[in-house]
Amino acid sequence: MPLYRDEAVVLRVHKLGEADRIVTLLTRRHGRVRAVGKGVRRTTSRFGARLEPGSHIDVQLHSRLADGQAPPGGQRGLDLVTQTESIGAYGAELAGDYARWTAGSAICETAERLTEEGEPALRLYLLVVGALRALVAGEHDPGLVLDAFLLRSMSVAGWQPALQECALCSAPGPHAAFNVAAGGAVCESCRPSGSARPAAETVGLMLALLTADWASADASGPSARRAASGLVAAHLQWHLERGLRSLPLVDRGAPGLMETP
Repeated sequence: MPLYRDEAVVLRVHKLGEADRIVTLLTRRHGRVRAVGKGVRRTTSRFGARLEPGSHIDVQLHSRLADGQAPPGGQRGLDLVTQTESIGAYGAELAGDYARWTAGSAICETAERLTEEGEPALRLYLLVVGALRALVAGEHDPGLVLDAFLLRSMSVAGWQPALQECALCSAPGPHAAFNVAAGGAVCESCRPSGSARPAAETVGLMLALLTADWASADASGPSARRAASGLVAAHLQWHLERGLRSLPLVDRGAPGLMETP
């Protein structure tokens, strides 16, 4: 069908011409989709405000692949946004808080990097929606919410770091060494040179975030959080084979650091 409807999270936008915008969406049933929002940068646009990064929307699109407007080679062209309804304006709600906004930006960038255009990714879509909702709710530190999302999204992608057993020989842990290239925690017999030696609390925090043990995660100390975020980021970017632009901008300081006295 040339027209189709789906729920989606807006991952990224960029300008097109004088008034249009190209929108990258992660949809519930159709995976990652790129579409054109005609005239959405005009102040008179009916749905321009709904097509902002972090927005959760119900969207109707016109598929150019379906009606024969695909480019040569069978690649998917840009669909056309024809209607949107807001489900949750998460991006707008996070915009006033630097720590939560940058965490949300990193979540959206990661989701884009972990998906292929037109390939369904329901589990990742649900993780993105849940993480953005958690950031808006503000019940947990935004850095913890981000690291929990990164760990679980890596699990969906097949890159879950080994935390309870040796990544190389599967010997039961806990183990004192961690090696990103090896796949996570490693025993002394398998430990490659240059492996990190994180504190037991750090590995315990990563396991708590992976398994949604928020009571343990919220009770963790600042040093464990900093060390865990470093290992999580290194593990993700090693598998992606390139860095994420948004991660260096994430505020890993104490809650309330950016608030005006």
